[in-house]
Amino acid sequence: MKRRKFIYQSSLGLGSFLPVINTLKSFEMNDGPFLTSGIKIGEVTDSEAIVWVRLTRDPQRIGKPALIPAALYLDETDQEWHPANYFKEKYKEDRPDKEVKLIYPKGYDITNIEGAVPGAGGEARILFRKNGLGKWSETHWVAVDDKKDYTAQIKLQQLMAGSSYQIKAEVRASKNKTASASLLGEFKTAPNIKQPENVHFMVTTCHEYNHQDDPQGKGFKIYQHMQSLHPDFMVHTGDVVYYDQLAKDLALANWHWQRMFSLSNCVDFYKQVPCYFIKDDHDTWMNDCYPGFKNRFMGKFTFEQGVQVFKNQVPSSEKPYRTFRWGKQLQIWLPEGREFRDSNDIPDNPEKTIWGKEQMQWFKESFSASDATYKILVSPTPILGPDRPKKKDNHANAGFAHEGAVIKKFLSGKKNVFIVCGDRHWQYVSKDKGTGLMEFSCGPASDEHAEGWIKGDIRPEHHYLNIVGGFLGIEIKAERNSSKIIFTHYSVDGEKLYSENFSDQI
Repeated sequence: MKRRKFIYQSSLGLGSFLPVINTLKSFEMNDGPFLTSGIKIGEVTDSEAIVWVRLTRDPQRIGKPALIPAALYLDETDQEWHPANYFKEKYKEDRPDKEVKLIYPKGYDITNIEGAVPGAGGEARILFRKNGLGKWSETHWVAVDDKKDYTAQIKLQQLMAGSSYQIKAEVRASKNKTASASLLGEFKTAPNIKQPENVHFMVTTCHEYNHQDDPQGKGFKIYQHMQSLHPDFMVHTGDVVYYDQLAKDLALANWHWQRMFSLSNCVDFYKQVPCYFIKDDHDTWMNDCYPGFKNRFMGKFTFEQGVQVFKNQVPSSEKPYRTFRWGKQLQIWLPEGREFRDSNDIPDNPEKTIWGKEQMQWFKESFSASDATYKILVSPTPILGPDRPKKKDNHANAGFAHEGAVIKKFLSGKKNVFIVCGDRHWQYVSKDKGTGLMEFSCGPASDEHAEGWIKGDIRPEHHYLNIVGGFLGIEIKAERNSSKIIFTHYSVDGEKLYSENFSDQI
């Protein structure tokens, strides 16, 4: 193998817990592996966290002007098949149930198309220390799994509640004793359950790679603006990537994650802001998908593979539905909306479900047991709406109205309960007339991806409506005898667009 000399640089940005630290590490005659996909910190509790690591062959992603493949669909109206019967189709118009054929440009394969970050074998470990301490603790070296796109998920345990931690991810080739690359990061653990503390977090959804808006080609502008607000964590409500157009096999599905998370805004953000990830349709398989859904549009890539790829590519717990407590004031619930649902198209009835019986029981029991001041259900799809009538995959519309009514009835009358949702490509705040429940839709990551609702169609239940991209910020301010929760919608440039706040007397 030809030996290479690389300069590898990592910088710790303007986080809220650590000062700016710049490290420059020169790896002489270094064949890798590297950390071009960055790291992701997630599933944070008051004592644990998971650090996701992916080893890469090269220190940089494949950038433009490299090309990408095209997907062609078979025209079956011609009885006599020949290659010319494959044609390009606007896939979002009807996502045709037709045989698909991938065409790579001449000289290209999965390793050198635009955004590609080929993986590499080797090992990873995490060094970590509470902010202000000099001595590092370290995990064991863990081999990455080539069947999981060369990733590993390393759990940090016995952490102190409400504390800031520095971390350093190190990687090496399996036979080497020294690291070939490292990356600094930071995060904060959740406060103790009995401790009333301020909490600030962000919610986002719908990151369509083709709708990036950073003028310097770094990805999405919202990442820099969210980071500047120093959130304790973020919740990504799904559609982290969009498989539909090109993820026609497993390798291309992984490529979608490679190209998204090697963008510099993503690398900088996720190494210092923990994230809880929820999946939705486009980052599970295809639009409005559910188990057993049959469609040749996705080629060799299956629904079951999509479920596993998501688990491989983000910090993951055993169950896809989870709840997390952040001190005395806050508890969030993150339901799973794809793995257990019935077909969207069957008539609605009391047994038709998105969540499934086991998840519904878990939600009711864990919610009832919580003594948190503020309880937030963060759903990948709307529960209250209003939503477009043609959408069949959510609780706000007729498709799953029975189960939606069960959820609303259960939450009705409970104090300081709020619903936050993703998936929809516009921002809104709505209040359900029958229950008084409120729902906050965070909106898509960019203005280019904002659509789906008419700007002037303001319904009686709307407190706020805006067909724009951006993100949602949620802040809890704890005082001695009272607390306040503030919901703020932001533009893609970090401008405050709308805010509502609610108080509670302790």
